[in-house]
Amino acid sequence: MARSDWSRRRFVGALAGTAAGAALPACGNGPAPPTATAPSASSPQAHTEPSASPSGEARRPSGPRPLYLGTHTSVEGGGKGIGLATYDPTTGRITGTGTLTGVDDPSYLAVHPDGRTLYAVGERDDGAVTAVRLSDREVLSSRSSGGGGPCHLSVHPGGRWLLSANYTSGSVAVHPIDASGALGERTDLVTHASPAPGPGQDGPHAHQFVTSPDQGHVLAVDLGTDTVYTYRLDERAGTLTEVAQAHTRPGAGPRHLTFHPGGRYAYLANEVDNTVAVCAYDPASGRLTVEEAQSTGTGPGTSYPAQILVTANGRFAYLANRGHNSLTRYAIEADGARLSLLDTVPVGGDFPRQIAFSPDGTLLFASNQKSGTVTVFRVDPGSGELRRAGEPFASPVAVCALPL
Repeated sequence: MARSDWSRRRFVGALAGTAAGAALPACGNGPAPPTATAPSASSPQAHTEPSASPSGEARRPSGPRPLYLGTHTSVEGGGKGIGLATYDPTTGRITGTGTLTGVDDPSYLAVHPDGRTLYAVGERDDGAVTAVRLSDREVLSSRSSGGGGPCHLSVHPGGRWLLSANYTSGSVAVHPIDASGALGERTDLVTHASPAPGPGQDGPHAHQFVTSPDQGHVLAVDLGTDTVYTYRLDERAGTLTEVAQAHTRPGAGPRHLTFHPGGRYAYLANEVDNTVAVCAYDPASGRLTVEEAQSTGTGPGTSYPAQILVTANGRFAYLANRGHNSLTRYAIEADGARLSLLDTVPVGGDFPRQIAFSPDGTLLFASNQKSGTVTVFRVDPGSGELRRAGEPFASPVAVCALPL
């Protein structure tokens, strides 16, 4: 991977929010966040990653809820580890409670379906994935991701396998998860060798690795090859078999895929050409078909779309636009087959790299990398409109927020 590409991806805005570096007290200065109550691991809507669609049927919890914050620790103005906080599920107000140290560059986070273990990537040249027990914040294990710059991970809904994507080396990895939540040695590693890199790319760049709603396949989004790869995961051996490829138009730079709750359609955010695309999905074969790209509503130029979310009722989708510093709202029509652009809303921060729903779907959290802040929005269940919930919370180089 070219140093210029690594710089664009990871270090842009590294000097942001120096004042935010003092937002969270040192580890141990506050109580442990309340224990999370996770969705059933057998449910396709299990909250296995920050981008997962919320339950929608869950009642709003009372009292403060846990919030975990990802950052870069090896850049100026970065964090010291995983940020610990709580949020009020009614007002959206975030309160910092500490920092979990001992995990380097934890830029993306996911939680086990049973809610007991947190997983983090170590986004470095010698990439790693780490498991942390939430009850006492003990690091259970850390394993090599098998590649450089791991930027995404998710837990397979069965709770036995961790899936991770190495951006720099363009590979995806599988690690076993034991009964304690700890990670074993890697069981598979696949590098995206074909097709050839797209225009302006120097190689494959895996950006996401997730499970389909039917749990029959796992899909890897690769920005460098303009391809979404579909694999079958052997749930006994932890090995991958490629079964299909879906190609975007050359130079689109696909970054993030989110499924409609119906399981027949998905939505793809294309980072490089500033578009989104509806994709048809066949659960039987695992084949994804990428339809025509469409506007993000941000005007001309590249706005580096980062992540797209879908409400649990399947009516609305939201796209984070880093260059435009906005969230685009779409209406989802025709049972998931069509996106209709409604509006864009200022995110209230700089460079929103990641967005996530609260488990009940009433709040949306936006992590703003350059400004070092997390903005919270209330989600109107009828119209899908977003309304700011108070002032942004300062968090150093905020690249991920995981509300439980």
